[in-house]
This record gives sequence, C-alpha cells and structure tokens, in this order.
Amino acid sequence: METLLSWLSQYGYFALFALLVLGVGGLPIPDETIMVFCGYLISQGRFHPVTTWLVAFVGTTCGISVSYMLGRTLGTALVERYGRYCHITPQRLAQVHRWFERTGEWLLTIGYFIPGVRHCTALIAGMSELRFRTFALFAYSGAVIWVSCFLTIGYLVGENWRAAMELIHKYTYVAAGISLALLIVFLVFRVWRRSR
Repeated sequence: METLLSWLSQYGYFALFALLVLGVGGLPIPDETIMVFCGYLISQGRFHPVTTWLVAFVGTTCGISVSYMLGRTLGTALVERYGRYCHITPQRLAQVHRWFERTGEWLLTIGYFIPGVRHCTALIAGMSELRFRTFALFAYSGAVIWVSCFLTIGYLVGENWRAAMELIHKYTYVAAGISLALLIVFLVFRVWRRSR
C-alpha cells in the first residue's frame, strides 16, 4: 500500500491513471484508498483539482471498459469451451443479457461502491453482449459519481484520510455483506416459488 502511495507522490497523474486502469480493470489495487489520498493531495495543494478529477475519470472509464471488452471478446469463447464445467451455458448468458436489458444496467452505476462488483458487472455486461452505448451510459455515469465522491472525501478529511478510509472500508464491507445476504434470500425465495 505504501509503495502505491509513494508512486502517486512521485509520478503524480501518470501513476493515478495507471493505477486506476489496472485497479478498476480487475487487479487487486485499493482504488478507493488511492482516490481519497488524491483528495488529500488536492487539499495540500500538491494536485490540481480539475486535472486530478479528469485523470481519475479517464483512468476509471478506461479500466472498466477493458473489463467490458474482455468479457465481450474472451468471455463468450471461454463459456463455450469451459462453461459446462461451471454450469454456465449460452442459454443462461442469454437470460443474464435479458436481465441486464431490464434492470441490470443500474448495477454498473452503483457497483463502484461495492467491493469487487464493478469488475464483475463489466465482465458480465460484455459477456452478455450488452450494447456498448448502454454500458457506457451507466458505467461512465457511475464513474462520475464515484470519482467525485471519493476525491471530495479525501479533500474534506485532509490529514485524517487514513482514519476515514478505515471507516469507509468497515461500513462498505458491512453493506456488501448485507446486500449479498439479501440477494441470496431473494434467489432462494425465487427458486422456492418456482418449485411450487
């Protein structure tokens, strides 16, 4: 973690862009911490607010677009070749596509705030062949909100950015756990109704 923050301090906007492309694209990089730290650097006058926001937005959208394109280009081929081992079939992908068309796009927007979800939603959107225009509308809108939110938090808390990140991580994981539990209950209820 300290290495990443030192890269940000040393290489500035280039490091911010690269880390967000890799992190939002799927590598285990603490994106939220990086954003809050950049907000802190803005409060110290070391980063320019508009430039930081633009670089963070472009890095985020590039990263999530990479995930989408991987799902679109490699995902279907992998499902056709190995999907049967995981019970993933083209028919189930078609169902996911229909679900995305109805309501799933919103998960692209709010998924930024749930650990690990933004990577999965972009991959699944690509695999289900969701139109890029629809993907971009919802995913890039989410990027605007996410970047603005975490840069603002870092700017406002200033020197206390580490303590703020501990609180954010704590309650984010609690919220993610509750969301997962509710999803499981919903799926179990749906299967139970179908069996009846």
